[in-house]
Amino acid sequence: MKSSSFTRREFFGHTAAVAGSALLAPLALGENAAGKRTHADQVELGKTGLKSSRLGFGAGSNSGHVQKALGQDAFNRLIRYAYDQGITYFDCAQAYETFEWMGPALKGLPREKLFLQSKVPGKPEDVLATIDRHRKAFDTDYLDSLLIHCMVKDNWTDDMKRIMDGFNEAKEKKWIRAKGVSCHSLPALTQAQESDWTEIHLVRLNPQGVWMDTPEQTWNAKSGPENVPPVVEQLKKMRARGHGIIGMKLCGNGEFTKAEDREKAMRYVMRSGLTDAVVVGFKSAAEVDEAIERMNRALTEA
Repeated sequence: MKSSSFTRREFFGHTAAVAGSALLAPLALGENAAGKRTHADQVELGKTGLKSSRLGFGAGSNSGHVQKALGQDAFNRLIRYAYDQGITYFDCAQAYETFEWMGPALKGLPREKLFLQSKVPGKPEDVLATIDRHRKAFDTDYLDSLLIHCMVKDNWTDDMKRIMDGFNEAKEKKWIRAKGVSCHSLPALTQAQESDWTEIHLVRLNPQGVWMDTPEQTWNAKSGPENVPPVVEQLKKMRARGHGIIGMKLCGNGEFTKAEDREKAMRYVMRSGLTDAVVVGFKSAAEVDEAIERMNRALTEA
């Protein structure tokens, strides 16, 4: 999988990106004359007051091992390629192999146009020091969104109160603009929906129900289509409360190797109205192009 060479199309995309500072604006930024919805739209994340591109770049496929295999230089070019196509939302996590690569990859891009999201695992002893590490990794004064990573227990809001308080303090210091959680079980998701603390949710969603949240309090429980309705129910409640919602696992954690499965998932999520934005893990410019094409087609047909 390791590769440092780009296709001719990728080369010209990268060349355009570095040709001059005047070309460092992402495609359209959601403004198109035809008034059509696109992947590049700057969408509002609930009532947080924050916006991101509708399509986000995920740097954590297989915990980031997929992107890490590209090498830093190729990863940097892929981030820039995505940005040139109008993607301004970049998603990583402390537990990902790409975590320390984000700063170099984002270097030179206009900070005010980006939506940067990261995730904190476990229970760090010094919460503020850990959050500061995220700022340094992204080479930024602040993160737009910081999440507690991979909650599975139904009492996580009690168990993680000290961490949540640390996030509150970081928000007061303007180190983060919004706080939230990624959940990997239905009990944890329900607790997140009911919590006034949560502002942004990262939720697993696809119509096949692959790698969706289940009643079992474990992140890797076997799931299927029967697990979709309970998650949808929680998403509707989040929407009613004005929480920001970002969808993930649209490609079934990489298991949707058939094009028709990826098409089905993208159409479902774009037509559902359940998410503000979605994040997809990419390892090539071709995958970026495919996701953009599928999303824009789904939005046009919706």
